[in-house]
Amino acid sequence: VSRPAPEAIDVVPQNIPLEVVYEDADVIVVNKPKGLVVHPAPGHPDGTLVNALLYHCGESLSGINGELRPGIVHRIDRDTTGLLVIAKHLLAGCILSDQMLNRQIHRQYRAIVCGKTEKEGIIDAPIGRAEGSTVLRRIDFEHGETARTRYRLLSYDEEKDLSYISLKLDTGRTHQIRVHMSYIGHPLPGDFLYNPDYRYISRQPLHSYGLKFIHPLTGEPLSFTAHLPADMAALVKEPELTSTEGLWDNDF
Repeated sequence: VSRPAPEAIDVVPQNIPLEVVYEDADVIVVNKPKGLVVHPAPGHPDGTLVNALLYHCGESLSGINGELRPGIVHRIDRDTTGLLVIAKHLLAGCILSDQMLNRQIHRQYRAIVCGKTEKEGIIDAPIGRAEGSTVLRRIDFEHGETARTRYRLLSYDEEKDLSYISLKLDTGRTHQIRVHMSYIGHPLPGDFLYNPDYRYISRQPLHSYGLKFIHPLTGEPLSFTAHLPADMAALVKEPELTSTEGLWDNDF
């Protein structure tokens, strides 16, 4: 089935501050703040991470997934924070895209969810589009795509009835963590789509905390963490790791 061509958007460099975690001639790793859209789209023609990257990297940043997504090999939602790796040229982009397809780019997320979760669990439930919406996703055992999420409880706040959890994705479906946690009765607070409860936080408390991949040109293994943003840290009593030491041990 043919799809209509995307709306033309002139992507221009914009001087938007970036928190750069790592950078060399081939890749850049950034810690994305809340509220920043990753790439331009209808409704968000500018003010995106791509606009910021074009300003920061200059002409070295090549479009590898279409003109609106130069260097982007994976993405996170606008109000989700944390680590992203971006390719700075076509060769690095092709290699990183292959790593994504082969599940060689490992990401660990942190989230705050409602209620007390089990100590650990696996959610295996297909996700599809909600009927009549281009944005909402839902569990759909008949037509949905395979989706699998692993989680582990890190701490529980009895007073607020909130669990702080670590998550890994075996698949990368749109809104996967948000839909899966809601499905098992532990939605993220502050999630305007799936649980608009803003008592403790004004956006979904979801953070791309750990990132591990093989450098596309040197073959060196690289591993990074990004501290929790202030709004999430205010709800978590447990101190955060300051390095990647132990982060990937006993992977779940």
